[in-house]
Amino acid sequence: MAEISNQPCPFCGENKCTLREDEIDIPFFGRVFVMSLDCLACGARKSDVESAEEKPPCKYTLNVENEEDLNIKIVKSAGATVKIPRIITMESGPASIGFVTNVEGLLERVKKAIQSAGESEDDPADKKKAKNLLNKLGKVMIGREKIKIIIEDPTGNSVIISDKAQKSKI
Repeated sequence: MAEISNQPCPFCGENKCTLREDEIDIPFFGRVFVMSLDCLACGARKSDVESAEEKPPCKYTLNVENEEDLNIKIVKSAGATVKIPRIITMESGPASIGFVTNVEGLLERVKKAIQSAGESEDDPADKKKAKNLLNKLGKVMIGREKIKIIIEDPTGNSVIISDKAQKSKI
C-alpha cells in the first residue's frame, strides 16, 4: 500500500491530509485500485474504487431473498448510483464515495442515512415514513422481507459478485 502524509487538503488547504492507494484483486471482477483521503485538520474523508482495466458502463440487479444473501460482496465506485426501490436512491455526486462491502454493509449504510434524515425531520409524517423504512430494513436483515438492489455505474467500476446478480447495460 502506498501512503503519502502531510499533503494539502482539497477541502481546507491544511497540510494534514493523508492519501492512500492500494491495489487488490477481487475474484470475478479483477484488479482494482482502492484510494482514500483523510484530513486530520477538517475531518474530510473521501474514498473510491477504480478498476485497473477500462470497463463498459454497467447495471447490476440483485434480489435479496434471505439472510445468506447479506454476505454477497459489492464493489461500488464513487460514480455509481445505488437504488433500492421504494426505500432509497443514493445518487453519485461530489461527496460520493466508493467502497467494497457486502449487502449487509450496504444496508447498514442505508439505515444510517435514513436515521439521520428521520432525526432532522420536523414533519411527523416524514418521521413515521423513516421509522417504517427502518422496520422494513430490519426485516430484510433477518430474512423476513425481500428487496431489490440496483447499482448503475457509467464508469463500469462497480459489481455485485454473485451468480444471483443480473448484469445488463445502462
